[in-house]
Amino acid sequence: MPFGECTVTLQDVAFQLGLLVDGNAVSGCLAEFENFIEGGRPAWEWFQELFGELPLPNKVKNITVHFTWFHERFWVLPADATEDTVRIYARAYITMLLSTQLFGDKSANWVHIRWLPFVANLDDMGSYSWGSTALVWLYRCICRVVNRNVTNLVGPLQLLQSWIFWRFPSLRPYGWAAYLLPNDGKEQRVINYRLALDRC
Repeated sequence: MPFGECTVTLQDVAFQLGLLVDGNAVSGCLAEFENFIEGGRPAWEWFQELFGELPLPNKVKNITVHFTWFHERFWVLPADATEDTVRIYARAYITMLLSTQLFGDKSANWVHIRWLPFVANLDDMGSYSWGSTALVWLYRCICRVVNRNVTNLVGPLQLLQSWIFWRFPSLRPYGWAAYLLPNDGKEQRVINYRLALDRC
C-alpha cells in the first residue's frame, strides 16, 4: 500500500464497484422524506403509480416494504412485457439493490421507499453520484459500529471486502488465483500491475 493510504477512497469505489463518483448529489431527508416529495402527494400514492400496485398491509411497516413482497411480485418479468412493465420491474430491482446492497441498514429485509424520487425517472439514474454516496454511507456505518453498544456492521460491505482483498495481499486466501477464469494472461498481468502500483 502507498504510504498514508489506509482508507477506502472514491477511486476504490469507481474501480471496484464501477459506480459514478462525479455527478448530481444523492440527497434528501431520511427521516421525513415524505415532506420533500414533489407536488406534496402522499408517498404511497406515488408508490402505487410507480410500481403498479400497493403491497398488502402485512408487508408494510411505516415507510418500508418487506423484501419478500418485491421478491414475489417482481421475481420473473413476463415474456410479453410492455415497455411500461419493464420500467416497473426495473424500478423494483433498482430499489431492492439500493436498499439491500448499497445502502443496507439493520432493517435487513425491509426495503425503504425513500428511493422513490430517484427511481421515478429511470433516465436520470445515471446522472447521480452513487459511488460517493455509497462511500459516505460506508463511513457512516463504520462510525456507528465503533460504539460499544453496536454489534452489527451494515452498509456496502462488498466494497469494504473488495477493498481489503485488493489492498491487503497478505489477507487474501491462499490459492485465490486458481478461481480466475482461464485466459491468455492479460487479466493476470493487469492484476500484477495493479498490485505493483499499490506497492509503490
